[in-house]
Amino acid sequence: MSNTIYPWQASAWQQLQLMRARLPHAILFHGAAGTGKADFIEAFAQSLLCEDVRADGHACGACASCGWFSQQNHPDYRRVRPEALEDEPPAEGEEGAESDGGKKAKSAKAPSKEIKIEQIRALADFMNISTHRQGLRVVVVYPAEALNMPASNALLKTLEEPPPGTVFLLASNSLDRLLPTILSRCRKFALPMPDEAAALAWLKEQGLADADSWLREQGGAPLAALAQSETGNREDLEALLHCLAHPSVDGALRTAEKLSKAPLATLVSWTQRWLYDLFSYKLAGSIRYYPRYQKEIAVLAGKVHTANLLRAMKNANDRRAIADHPLSPKLFVEDLLLDYTSCCT
Repeated sequence: MSNTIYPWQASAWQQLQLMRARLPHAILFHGAAGTGKADFIEAFAQSLLCEDVRADGHACGACASCGWFSQQNHPDYRRVRPEALEDEPPAEGEEGAESDGGKKAKSAKAPSKEIKIEQIRALADFMNISTHRQGLRVVVVYPAEALNMPASNALLKTLEEPPPGTVFLLASNSLDRLLPTILSRCRKFALPMPDEAAALAWLKEQGLADADSWLREQGGAPLAALAQSETGNREDLEALLHCLAHPSVDGALRTAEKLSKAPLATLVSWTQRWLYDLFSYKLAGSIRYYPRYQKEIAVLAGKVHTANLLRAMKNANDRRAIADHPLSPKLFVEDLLLDYTSCCT
């Protein structure tokens, strides 16, 4: 595992080093999704465990500790995240590892998008044994908003009485989805959204063609832009945008059928960006996310009533909060698109 951070994080890294002399027991890193928070805190976790930290605060990459970390089996490190974010079964050093029987049972259902209380409880044994070389013990939790309520409460108890020599590093895309009591127990550390020039330069280094368009559509988040481009097509996005550009009840129902297997939170985010462009064009004549749809947005902005547009934006925001737990994906998408259609026709 590389301990490299992204170019737009260099200043934040330097700022973070000032904390090392008096390290808080819990740091909550927050910022926009798709900007590299997870990689940043993994790099920091490795540096905290490193036995020969470099002058710039980065891990040396050569000591025994760095070797264990890169192999994901460091005895003093735990990473807690939802099953759905695991590309493969958790390594021994990650919470959520199960027996073979547990894996077989788990494979029968979709991986959980939540961090569950069992994952937090599993930290208890880890925190009650002495560290391997009398160093720190590091626990990384991300995304923190994936903690369900029982897990949040269990983590809160640990943060209220933190075990000695243990540092918690949490990452969040959305502070307003965390318990206020968890927020109050952590030192908050903002991670920046890269400026457009830095993000474009990095995307071009990755060989991404049409980087500007991808970056705009992902709200300026370069890792999200790269990930979206690597899915191989824009079919879901184009189907949604075509429906939003030409709102009708029939179109909403047909598109909902087509998009019922798409990631719902992503569909809501795309819709929110479209609504933002519509609102921005109506008020100021500017478009941020979808400039290639300027003609359609201009036509809609001339017809839609501002109050209806504000209602559609509020409804989309409300739907984002339940997008990970819909009763029926198809009905969820239908409701999203029909509501938009009623506001814009």
